[in-house]
Amino acid sequence: MRELIGNICNEISGVIIGKDEIIRKVLMAILAQGHVLLEDVPGVGKTTLAMAFAKTLGLNTRRVQFTSDTLPSDITGFSVYNRETGALDYKPGAIMTNLLLADELNRTSSKTQSALLEAMEEKRVTVDGKTYQLPEPFVVLATQNPVGSAGTQLLPTSQLDRFLMCLTMGYPDRRSEVSLLKDRHHSDPISDCRRLTDEKTLARLIREAGDVYVHDSLYDYTARLLEKTRSHPDLQLGVSPRGGLALIRTAKANAYVDGRDFITPVDICAVFTDVCAHRVVLSQKARLRGASAAALMDVILQQTKKPGPSGMV
Repeated sequence: MRELIGNICNEISGVIIGKDEIIRKVLMAILAQGHVLLEDVPGVGKTTLAMAFAKTLGLNTRRVQFTSDTLPSDITGFSVYNRETGALDYKPGAIMTNLLLADELNRTSSKTQSALLEAMEEKRVTVDGKTYQLPEPFVVLATQNPVGSAGTQLLPTSQLDRFLMCLTMGYPDRRSEVSLLKDRHHSDPISDCRRLTDEKTLARLIREAGDVYVHDSLYDYTARLLEKTRSHPDLQLGVSPRGGLALIRTAKANAYVDGRDFITPVDICAVFTDVCAHRVVLSQKARLRGASAAALMDVILQQTKKPGPSGMV
């Protein structure tokens, strides 16, 4: 399976040039059955990234461009009266797919945001008293533009907590951008993307990533990291237990992508900032002096002692 993981990353890196680390992290989120929030300016390839993953992994995908008038029923679906049967027929919304690209999630109303985020957590929707399960796997890649804030609804911390990771793609380096400018005039990169898995194979990858072994010392290490975020003077709100579970799942996926069936402290450190920085709230003093959550996560990693070799398998 390690060869397949490498082939998936290579296939998508042919579409998203120069962003191998982002590709790896999104794949890890899918294997960990989590959702990703991409905070970035328009035009850096967020939509292309989602479409490349959908085609390579053989996933059904839908895209929603969120606006102020997007309704919860556009996401979850709605019921229509059937005159022949006298019953209500369910008409699925955009969420009934494997991979949902939620563009500019912060531009829609709080009510619509809540409808999507509830489904993300529970993997089901309820319409007119009836519950409908979402397809498996189900992943949301949501985007928001951190620059333009007019007319936006910021996601509250309780809703941000439902995203496994918060990532930033950033602009490509010069060499990658030159390659992109030359290649895009001749072909559509998505059309050249090959499908490398089916639902059965992807389900196996997800199951194997979930079976990666975690030593008790690493559960303790994770708990100590969480405690540090809750007691740090620069943090008003620390990482929740849900965040701790997300951290372990993502560390497992990191180890699996590296070809191991056990995690080490390195796996936890590698994903700690991406999983935890968006779940904390800075204190007022920290905000006034321009501190960043990501930098504080790095400090906490440095201050927390790692388990020694005796604590490892």
